[in-house]
Amino acid sequence: MKILVIDAQGGGIGKQLITAIKKKNYQNVTITAIGTNSVATGNMLKAGADIAVTGENPVIVNSRNADVIIGPIGIVIADALYGEITPIMAQSVAQSPAVRLLLPVNKCDNIIIGVDDLSMSHLIEMTLDELDRLLA
Repeated sequence: MKILVIDAQGGGIGKQLITAIKKKNYQNVTITAIGTNSVATGNMLKAGADIAVTGENPVIVNSRNADVIIGPIGIVIADALYGEITPIMAQSVAQSPAVRLLLPVNKCDNIIIGVDDLSMSHLIEMTLDELDRLLA
């Protein structure tokens, strides 16, 4: 199972996700972290990502063959996350054959109506529940 975690800015969400996934000790899972910048990538690598790369082209290439893509909902919105998500990045994630687990983060002028403003730890817990279901 190829899991792709994408994050921007400081990579805090991605770091928390990767740490939580690693604690689950899933078998036959490879986590590729892609940061939109080197700080985000570095923080996700410190969290235990198996592979860590930076930038637009890695999103394009790795979205093609990922089984699951995880990140804040902004990864499918052009110019989101303070402009760090390029239109081609958003398109690549949105058109990927992977299952997308998108965390509804109400920031950067994108408000998800009807979704409670949950804590990041609760969102990660819910994401892991869905990942458990997918891996079962």
